[in-house]
Amino acid sequence: MEAVSVAARGIIAGEISLAIAGGVESMSRAPFVIPKAASAFSRTAEMYDTTIGCGSSIADGENVRNGVHAGNAENVAEKYKIDRASQDCFALRSQLKAAAAQKAGILAEESCP
Repeated sequence: MEAVSVAARGIIAGEISLAIAGGVESMSRAPFVIPKAASAFSRTAEMYDTTIGCGSSIADGENVRNGVHAGNAENVAEKYKIDRASQDCFALRSQLKAAAAQKAGILAEESCP
């Protein structure tokens, strides 16, 4: 995604007219996670072995230590009793709102092909 972002910024800025961007990411094979620092310029760096699960962990040490990883939406759904049909309805409404906003020209200056 970073390569795509850099290419898009270059096109928007007029620095380049054409870019080919791509990359590979395989977080499921990333065995170690270093959580976000607790404070600016922190001198402590902890590392956790996440070989058993996905390496894309929520960036706070407590969740990493407890094996909670990003993408665990099912935990939130279970905790707040949100069924799949409700999630799908919310997603559909969100997409319809986005399509209507785009058609109305909202954020047109901020969007580019």
